Amino acid sequence: QVQLVESGGGLVQAGGSLRLSCAASGSTFSAQAMGWFRQAPGKGREFVAAITSSGGRTNYADSVEGRFTISRDNSKNTVYLQMNSLKPEDSAVYYCAAGRSIPTLARGSWGQGTQVTVSS
Repeated sequence: QVQLVESGGGLVQAGGSLRLSCAASGSTFSAQAMGWFRQAPGKGREFVAAITSSGGRTNYADSVEGRFTISRDNSKNTVYLQMNSLKPEDSAVYYCAAGRSIPTLARGSWGQGTQVTVSS
């Protein structure tokens, strides 16, 4: 099972940008689909973005489409989430996930999360 460590969260003003990173341990990273989820206080965990093992296909939630970009570097065992034009409603704990495929991400491995706070 892959272990995941997120970083890059913080406090940013509305309209600003952040880049989250998720470093994975183990030799199976390049075979794993990867994704980002988020959870705001009092709300359930929601899907943000995902990428296939090769990086050839990406999926995004409607709420972030056009503002967020997911990418991966298999040589560094790392997946990224570039977040632009941030809004206060993007504030949440962001979690990285790894799985056999995009549809099964929620049943895979999870990181501990990184806090993103967007001030208005």
